[in-house]
Amino acid sequence: MKSISILTQEMQEVLTTNILPYWMERMVDEQYGGFYGCITGKEELVPEAEKGAILNARILWTFSAAYRLLKRPEYLAIATRAKEYIVDLFYDRKFGGVYWSLTYKGEPLDTKKQIYAIGFAIYGLSEYYRATTDKEALEYAVLLFESIEEHSFDRFKNGYCEALTCQWGEIEDMRLSEKDANERKTMNTHLHILEPYTNLYRVWKDERLRHQLRNLITLFTDKILDRKTFHLRLFFDDDWNSKYPIVSYGHDIEASWLLHEAALELGEADILAKVEPIIRRIAIAAGEGFTPERGMIYEKNLVTGHLDADRHWWVQAETVVGYMNIYQYFEDKEALQKATACWEFIKSRLIDRENGEWYWSIRADDTVNRTDDKAGFWKCPYHNGRMCLEVMERFGDE
Repeated sequence: MKSISILTQEMQEVLTTNILPYWMERMVDEQYGGFYGCITGKEELVPEAEKGAILNARILWTFSAAYRLLKRPEYLAIATRAKEYIVDLFYDRKFGGVYWSLTYKGEPLDTKKQIYAIGFAIYGLSEYYRATTDKEALEYAVLLFESIEEHSFDRFKNGYCEALTCQWGEIEDMRLSEKDANERKTMNTHLHILEPYTNLYRVWKDERLRHQLRNLITLFTDKILDRKTFHLRLFFDDDWNSKYPIVSYGHDIEASWLLHEAALELGEADILAKVEPIIRRIAIAAGEGFTPERGMIYEKNLVTGHLDADRHWWVQAETVVGYMNIYQYFEDKEALQKATACWEFIKSRLIDRENGEWYWSIRADDTVNRTDDKAGFWKCPYHNGRMCLEVMERFGDE
């Protein structure tokens, strides 16, 4: 098996020569500020595409983390550009929160308050503060935390609602995307509140944040996790009832390490003792979708048995981190073998060596997906960039 040091070197090379340069060289909008909204799967720039909060927040996180580890000034320049664009244009100065999207010129377009997007803004701003100690970034991260807690947190039945109007009123369509169920609470949004709250807690040891981070971990172990299958349930009504039999393998493996990260950062022995056996079971359950030669498939319907066997870029990246986490903390050599096999699949099939970045997916029939974006509203440098950064930070001295 390939040594950890070689694996780490390969990931740093992919990060610095394939992923980050694509965004620095092709996505910076010099005319209207910030970053372009889309490059298609056929490498066509769409300069008038809407600009999404998620895309900008994920660019902010990725380049902030890259600067924190590698100290290259060009990464700081991109991170600062993203931070200023979020603070100046995405942040709603009247009602708080961030807009879902802007026009290509930077004007408010979809002004709803999608809690998932606000979470990512916290994630990016808190990482920028970690990298730079910029006080403004931390101040806005805290403001966004306060908005989520004031408007989204369910004080009676626990958890966080999906979305609200610009003025924090009820909204009919709460879906994160067209493929999601229109339910009030979802695994995905809770996972991506857990993630930024963990990162914010690294730099802001607030007692209420600590309490809510602990609460989020417990929601996953007690409400969101299916204790029979150790897969995560995806969509819930207000009372935490779920009727959707879909398994998302990428979210399972991603949640395994993000839950562990949150528990480690929280530093409470009882929570860690509860979480560690669970995250190993989640990783084992996710392995139902994994094959060494072909990576991790997307999802399965447990009732009909239907498989979506596409291998999405983000799922492969999270698979590597998830299994590397199991190996790191539990000395599980089988997990290391899976991570390494998935990385070999990524290198051979998903990385676009000619144009840069990664393809959206390899389809079930093993063809390259050039229909979906190469860069865009959902296709960002965060999953694959974070995979490289996580492995570099965890194993860089080995």
